[in-house]
Amino acid sequence: MDTLVGEFSNSMRGFKFDFESNTRLGTQKFSISSSEDCDFSDAALRYIQDILMEENLEDRSCSVQDCLALQATEKSFYDLLSQDPAPPLPNNQPSESLIGTISKIPVPHTSKLFDSNQISVPGEQNFQSLHTQFKPQNFLNGSAESPVSTLLFSDLPTDYQFVGQSNIVLDLGKKNHDREFEVDEVDGRSKKQTAVYSDEQDNTELWDKVLLCDNRNIMEPGPCTLAEAVQQKAVIDEQLKVSSTGKGSGKKKGAKKGVVDMRSLLTSCAQAITGNDLRTANELLKQIRQHSSPSGDACQRLAHYFADGLEARLAGSGTQLYTMLVTKKTSDANVLKAYYLYISACPFKRMSNYYANRFIGKVSADTPKLHIIDFGIGFGYQWPCFIQRLSSRPGGPPMLRITGIDLPRPGFRPAERVEKTGKRLASYSKRFKVPFEFIPIAQKFANVQLDDLGIEKDEFVVVNCTYRLKNTLDDTVILDSPRDAVLKLIKKINPKYFVHGVVNGAYNAPFFVTRFREALFHFSAFLDMLDCNIPRDDQDRRWLEEELCGKEVVNIVACEGSDRIERPETYKQWQARNLRAGFEQLPLDQDLLGLVRSKVKTYYHKDFTVEEDGQWMLQEWKGRTLFALSCWKPV
Repeated sequence: MDTLVGEFSNSMRGFKFDFESNTRLGTQKFSISSSEDCDFSDAALRYIQDILMEENLEDRSCSVQDCLALQATEKSFYDLLSQDPAPPLPNNQPSESLIGTISKIPVPHTSKLFDSNQISVPGEQNFQSLHTQFKPQNFLNGSAESPVSTLLFSDLPTDYQFVGQSNIVLDLGKKNHDREFEVDEVDGRSKKQTAVYSDEQDNTELWDKVLLCDNRNIMEPGPCTLAEAVQQKAVIDEQLKVSSTGKGSGKKKGAKKGVVDMRSLLTSCAQAITGNDLRTANELLKQIRQHSSPSGDACQRLAHYFADGLEARLAGSGTQLYTMLVTKKTSDANVLKAYYLYISACPFKRMSNYYANRFIGKVSADTPKLHIIDFGIGFGYQWPCFIQRLSSRPGGPPMLRITGIDLPRPGFRPAERVEKTGKRLASYSKRFKVPFEFIPIAQKFANVQLDDLGIEKDEFVVVNCTYRLKNTLDDTVILDSPRDAVLKLIKKINPKYFVHGVVNGAYNAPFFVTRFREALFHFSAFLDMLDCNIPRDDQDRRWLEEELCGKEVVNIVACEGSDRIERPETYKQWQARNLRAGFEQLPLDQDLLGLVRSKVKTYYHKDFTVEEDGQWMLQEWKGRTLFALSCWKPV
């Protein structure tokens, strides 16, 4: 079994593959009928299926919120226990990095070594004591009667505990009982921590779980089957409208009135909480709960998620509830299946990737060496289609280098997800014979240094960041804004181009009621979009809503200060920030914009629209702009 050394070196070496340009493709699994449409093909969906086929996927979990919630939890623990700040870190490491140097991590099916920077976990010595301190009464201080108390701790496992400093073996499954997770010594002591992986899942079984759904075709391979299901639902809805009588129309008007009333109830409750009118707030919450449901229509689901946030804010336990939600175990398989459904039913992420990939490919058509720096790479969904297109470039593909930046995971392997993403993309590049190198970086965006990126003089550099800067703090929390620090770093990189996608939201206001109203409008449109495109009883839709709506709403409504990590701004606000940071906005490519509009019109619901404003590509649902994308270059 080959080993993967999980320690970053200063040179940031990663995966590197170089293939002969005249070698035939080794597989047809990712082939499509036309290379012109590979950005919009099923390749991305099949890439997700490949991830779903990986071993132990059902037992792995991580999200952006997990990483950010870890830092918020640590801060709460320090404030709760001793009011002392985190212990100083060696070598001036930022406090959000992890303690100790990780090395000699055995990983199956790997032929390359990974070098990584020193990674550390602050306050590790306090974990065992925190287990005994982590009680509901320590957080709520007599709030057992509050409506949120049952939400806070009911889902915690009975064997929940923090791991202390002890000698522990990492079990990688039945076939690897003797392998250990080796960690270098810190302060003269050897630290080994446990993490036991469950038995390997059978690949066929997991494939069946994803693709052979009971009594429905919604998750069958490719977007066409889903589109047919959506169209069938639309036909049924239209038939019901045609066959309905005047009495039915009256019911529809009544339902519309109910939506308005529910929004009024939610807003009134928020105002009562702001005015410290607890009695009125509790009465309104009871009314909201009577008409809310996580499995009802869009209005009922909206009320359900916002009621959770209001209850937590009323009880003063927003940070604890949010931390519990994001640290609750959710397997990667469930997240990926929900994402699979999302990009099949909704064009937002898919069309952003389509435009960005085509733009990058167009401007770098003649370069022999392309370096993409991706802030917030996640699972790397964007790049398989791009790699596929590069393989058919006239004259052969360039040398492709991708620097994947993402937040460190909680636990002993902070860079695990970004490293796995690199291996998947490397495998994909190998299939399409594209020379490839991957540089993984697991740390906060604002703490990345220019030297970490491994930029070479003779390469064409493009920075890509879509929908992830909303999780960086702004100048309303920290005077030296991490949000502006990231833009300054990108300016220092001096890329040829900067592709920037944003969540268009105005719910970052410091005033609670204003923020609440804007969040209500935004998520009302989002849930209505899902309700019109995915059946209500779809279980993967529930996962999707909990991940993209439920957790975010709790954070927006119930958290304040640095604990509130959901901080989107409008595209016009981002435009002003980018201009101040020293970037020049580029006009949209009208040919690409036309292709995006054509595909959205052909493959998706008629209420999805693509508009243009101020050199931004706007993606809308029923006239409300939810996402925006534009391209920039340094001045």
